[in-house]
Amino acid sequence: MNNASQQLAIGFDIGGTNVRAGVVNADGQVIDTRAVATAKNAADLEDSIEKLVLELRADHDIKAVGLAVAGFIDPTCTTVLFAPHLPWRNAPVRNNIEDRLGMPVRLEHDANSAAWGEARFGAGRDAKDWVFFAVGTGIGATLMSGGEIYRGAFGTAPEFGHLCVVPNGRACSCGKNGCLERYASGTALPDTAVELRADYETALPEVPTGEEIVAAARLGDPLAVAVMEDFGMWLGKGLAMVSDVLDPELIVLGGGVSHEADLFLPHSRQTMKDNIVGAGYREVADVKVAVLGSQAGMIGAADLARAGACVS
Repeated sequence: MNNASQQLAIGFDIGGTNVRAGVVNADGQVIDTRAVATAKNAADLEDSIEKLVLELRADHDIKAVGLAVAGFIDPTCTTVLFAPHLPWRNAPVRNNIEDRLGMPVRLEHDANSAAWGEARFGAGRDAKDWVFFAVGTGIGATLMSGGEIYRGAFGTAPEFGHLCVVPNGRACSCGKNGCLERYASGTALPDTAVELRADYETALPEVPTGEEIVAAARLGDPLAVAVMEDFGMWLGKGLAMVSDVLDPELIVLGGGVSHEADLFLPHSRQTMKDNIVGAGYREVADVKVAVLGSQAGMIGAADLARAGACVS
């Protein structure tokens, strides 16, 4: 292995349930990991980050630390403005952790971190202008423009999951109604099953989980199949809207639901092609599934930390 590969950084994926840390080399390989439950207050959360770094530093020569956070980050990549499932509010997280560790720390949005990982080592390696869709509990997204992360004027771009696709539709946790993620995310699947239930034979329980719906769809359950088709249709319409606005060369689907892409992606691709402006007379973005899986955020955060200054 070359010397560059030995430049190790720790990448964190900090979510509402777990804090995961991985030692990542310059080739994007995760060579060691740790994980703990996410603490409920800011001091304890920062304690746990410090503890994991100290554990990993005992075995590895670490050069920097990257934090991928599920929340809004300011444009300078120093402050967590708001994170719905984490205790930080307008918190100078980068400085806090740097003071604790005495080493460079990079702070980044979790979808941006995952997109950066895919850009450097995964499905987006050969693309310049493309979109990352993280489809899981909700929808996170990143716009890569000219090979760099596009943030917008205030650091919150893009929120594709909260585009309104159904006026006065399902209530969303963001405070709006009819958002795309209320029809094309893991949490949307049970709601769709309840709405469609009267029209299909099914062995599913009255209010099934997303996992139960996916498993039943693979067995051919009529309701579950219809739910996944509905999911694919809405996702395809969302991708068409993004294509009309941004005209990307590539869309990469990540997040937990992307692991089940064979159940919906063909329908999503066709729906996107049918709903874009100028359908049939223009180039259409390629749609690929992310390749780094659940480690994308850690890999991207570590690589950004290794690179140093905020990439924007």
